[in-house]
Amino acid sequence: MNLLRKIAAVMLVLCPMAVLAQKAPKGKDQLVTISTPHGEMKLVLFDDTPLHKENFLKLARQGFYDGTTFHRVIDGFMIQGGDPNTKDDDPRNDGAGNPGYTVTAEINPKYKHVRGALAAARMGDQVNPKKESSGSQFYIVENHQGTPQLDEAYTVYGQVIDGLDVIDKIAAQAVDGRNRPLSDIPMSVKVEEVKKKKIAKKYRYTYQQAD
Repeated sequence: MNLLRKIAAVMLVLCPMAVLAQKAPKGKDQLVTISTPHGEMKLVLFDDTPLHKENFLKLARQGFYDGTTFHRVIDGFMIQGGDPNTKDDDPRNDGAGNPGYTVTAEINPKYKHVRGALAAARMGDQVNPKKESSGSQFYIVENHQGTPQLDEAYTVYGQVIDGLDVIDKIAAQAVDGRNRPLSDIPMSVKVEEVKKKKIAKKYRYTYQQAD
């Protein structure tokens, strides 16, 4: 009986914490869908990288990304897209395009380059010491162990929460010497307002507390 009382006491202490941990998130969020010939990826963007979140959502809603391609693909590393130049007929300028501006870096140490992480591409440190992000180009980590060598060097501002297999399929495509897919991989991007509670439940996603 003493053992049962001890177990009951522990349960009384732990249960309120468990309820707190499982408390459903409130409000709505923007669920991003990137559609490709290889399937769909669902993403959420982080509230505490507000400049990048707002910029990505603005471009997506304007249709900026529709018709662009994943122009740089490295199997075992990442897939990169978001360049408006990929809409033209000259593959030689892929990777050099932007919307005419950069985004101030929002590098947060708590966001790591895990599998499926969404991060902003940028120019190198020699010409870009402030690590400002491209106004539109992004990459998604494909490596299943992540790419920790990129942590705290690029702004991570979102996460793929469904469709990780699609990243693998894109990364496996044949490429040329510049890591450009031999067959174009176009995308379209859609944004939906969805309750955070529904996103958390459907995709088993845990919302982090903003700093």
